[in-house]
Amino acid sequence: MKFLVTLQIFLLHYILLFTLLSCRENQPKREENTLSESNTSSTPPTPRPILSVPNFNADSAYYFIEAQVRIGKRVPNTEAHRKCSIFLVQTLQSLGWQVTMQDFDATAYDGTVLKSKNIIAAFQPERKKRILLAAHWDTRPFADKDTKDKNLPIDGANDGGSGVGVLLEIARIISQSTQKPAVGIDIIFFDSEDYGQPEDFKGEYKPDMWCLGSQYWAKNKHKENYSAYYGILLDMVGAKGAKFYREGLSKKYAPSIVEKVWNTARQLGYTHFFVPNDSPEITDDHKYINEIAKIPMINIVEYNPNTKDSYFADYHHTHNDNMQLIDKQTLKAVGQTVLHVLYQEGEHLQ
Repeated sequence: MKFLVTLQIFLLHYILLFTLLSCRENQPKREENTLSESNTSSTPPTPRPILSVPNFNADSAYYFIEAQVRIGKRVPNTEAHRKCSIFLVQTLQSLGWQVTMQDFDATAYDGTVLKSKNIIAAFQPERKKRILLAAHWDTRPFADKDTKDKNLPIDGANDGGSGVGVLLEIARIISQSTQKPAVGIDIIFFDSEDYGQPEDFKGEYKPDMWCLGSQYWAKNKHKENYSAYYGILLDMVGAKGAKFYREGLSKKYAPSIVEKVWNTARQLGYTHFFVPNDSPEITDDHKYINEIAKIPMINIVEYNPNTKDSYFADYHHTHNDNMQLIDKQTLKAVGQTVLHVLYQEGEHLQ
């Protein structure tokens, strides 16, 4: 009970703070496109007009990430995991979103039964045309790519925390704005995404041992016959200097949505974040939403071709994935781009 009272005070404090910050922040400036390199030969379509879209507040998103990290490592079957689920549910409910909790047991690569919870929030649930936004909210149970303390869990400020923080801020903005998108929006925080095999695992590698929450939801949707026009997954979207390439599975299953998002980022001047080049396919939550749920979903995920990992930056699955890694400029670029995409799906509702 003491935790719940403290949490309610915490939520009220931060929501009021976010509202004040939103009022002070200026509209984003249009930047020049400084990136000329592209591996596409197609001519970009004529830019659509930039609508009057609410301003994404990177300070708010940062605080939402910080709140998760302060709760602790969100590893399934832990107290921090339970407390964070309460924080996420109460935050969404306080913003007026309709929340559904999907409890399930997932079996990890080593046979551990993970008490898991997908958290689903709906805005304008009566609207038939819906856009699905998603991120995973659990964190890695070990730092298997680190040189020390490899068996200890990581903070997961970026890998898990950043996607959730951006989506919570989007939820806050939409709920408090006088203008609403002309579509229904669903946010899903998938659980048990990051409990896959460690780097030194000696057994058989199975890619389906990752993304357990999205696999479960894709087979057991929270509403019968639920579907969405398309989906956007956010994964590792807060690191300083992050680059987001057009990921392979996203281009395979939802090429028009990839172009929509990257063209929007270009119009806003964010091509130094949203690079107009392609990256290899990656197994992530969007794979199962595309292949099982049959909803076209893209993945906005950091890509770094110059690291030893050949895909992720060096902080990945190490203790360096902490709040010092998080950069508000990156959060701004991702959040403002996604907001513009949502609001350009139709005329505003007054």
